[in-house]
Amino acid sequence: MLKITSSYFYSKATGQNHHTGLPIAISIEPTTSCNLRCPQCPSGLREFTRDTGMLDTDLNKKIIDELHETLTYITYYFQGEPYLNQSFLDMVAYASKHNIYTATSTNAHYLTKEVSEATVRSGLKRLIISIDGTTQDTYGKYRIGGNIDKVLAGTKNIVDAKKKAGYGPHIIWQFIVFGHNEHQIEEIKSLAKEYGVDELGIKTAQVYDFETNLSLIPDNEKYARYSKTGNPKIKNKLLNHCWRLWHACVVTWDGKIAPCCFDKDASHQFGDMRVSNFADIWKNQEYNAFRKLVLQSRKNIDICKNCTEGTKIWA
Repeated sequence: MLKITSSYFYSKATGQNHHTGLPIAISIEPTTSCNLRCPQCPSGLREFTRDTGMLDTDLNKKIIDELHETLTYITYYFQGEPYLNQSFLDMVAYASKHNIYTATSTNAHYLTKEVSEATVRSGLKRLIISIDGTTQDTYGKYRIGGNIDKVLAGTKNIVDAKKKAGYGPHIIWQFIVFGHNEHQIEEIKSLAKEYGVDELGIKTAQVYDFETNLSLIPDNEKYARYSKTGNPKIKNKLLNHCWRLWHACVVTWDGKIAPCCFDKDASHQFGDMRVSNFADIWKNQEYNAFRKLVLQSRKNIDICKNCTEGTKIWA
């Protein structure tokens, strides 16, 4: 932690890339497959140029075996629905045995009673459930192919499993605010209390094509990551530094190392864990060149242009 933090602040202050230490947090992608068709998600739209597949337990083991001495946090999510990977909870359990804090994000359609009890046993510490509406009509406008009743049933199952065991993950309902659901914010707050989740996260929506998706941006500026006055544009000033590049990264289901969760198609790849050790990739020429570019002109990097790190609004 000291190595990562000191090298980041030195780089930020001087504008010169300096990097020591290994990541303290990573995202591992269980799968790129998903059961839904969300219109701003490349997984839902089936727009990936990279292959679709499932993370295998051997690669998960390799990642943890190499990094567990410094790693404190794993987000088992990048693209896709994690619970579609039949080995997902086994991988979480392996990380838990190494005292690593684990989190995931799900649409909750597969949280049966049995799966919920297995989730608790796996040692998962944080479970984010996407619920972007209080009625099927509103929820289904973005979560295309989804069923609000399954989300509510899945929530009840995991809450009950946690109560039964006396321990379990911190359960978060995540409500992404769109133009069509911003009127239900107070309703989702009441529903969250009714279902007994631990936390409600109100999150701003990411939009790619303003011309065809302007209606997705809410009218209330508080809940929008873009300004709607004049030409819509991101509120983030995109300063030339990025904490994530110094302390974390993404590992795709097939072992590719990408910089962060905004590189959804893993277009910036710095190495392959199936054929290389992580430490060699983390310090290689390509990775350091990318960090240097961020320090010089972040706004000119494609994946950074829509980045809104720090724009979650926690209710």
